[in-house]
Amino acid sequence: MRESTLSLKERQRQQREQLILHASEEILLEKGYHEMCMDEVAARVGIAKGTLYLHFSRKEDLVLALLELQMQAILLNVQEAVSAPGSVRSRLETLLATSYMRLKGEHGRLFYALFGAVELRPLLRSRHHALLDQLLSSLEVLLNEGKASGEFDPAIPTTIMLHTFSSLLASYPFKRLLLEETVTPEELVQYVGKIFFRGVANPQRAYVESLA
Repeated sequence: MRESTLSLKERQRQQREQLILHASEEILLEKGYHEMCMDEVAARVGIAKGTLYLHFSRKEDLVLALLELQMQAILLNVQEAVSAPGSVRSRLETLLATSYMRLKGEHGRLFYALFGAVELRPLLRSRHHALLDQLLSSLEVLLNEGKASGEFDPAIPTTIMLHTFSSLLASYPFKRLLLEETVTPEELVQYVGKIFFRGVANPQRAYVESLA
């Protein structure tokens, strides 16, 4: 009986936390990080401020939890790409497409609203360092696979490829282009893909294919 009661309490706690995170997203999108306050989050969820502090002791912890959810979603996409069939290029293009669709939506707006808060950056580095390492490690696996298969130029250091590609996944100027509808996500994948994949293409393979 006691175990069942604890299980119910835990479910209620998790549901309440989801409501808190959802309300926080709404406020962040409406007002931005600096105008967001814990009082409004509690009021929108319909709970006492003390109850809110049982879940998140300060505003920074709350928004970092939101960022962690965003980063976990990106990491899952990358890990799925590692195990998916097809060429490395096609899998990386899928990652770009997923990323640019996210940038155009509310999640992209939220992501950049939080990354734009300068005071959060030291906390981001300390709290989400492990997640970022996992993300980069998974991308590195894909890029090395591309080298091994002959798709990518083995003379280019993987580290250079890695940081170049990761910067393309979440570029702030791309977000502006998408929100202003200068380009569609599909067009952006096509243009960015040409720039990146032509640059890292294996020159020997490209030469052989040109003779075919």
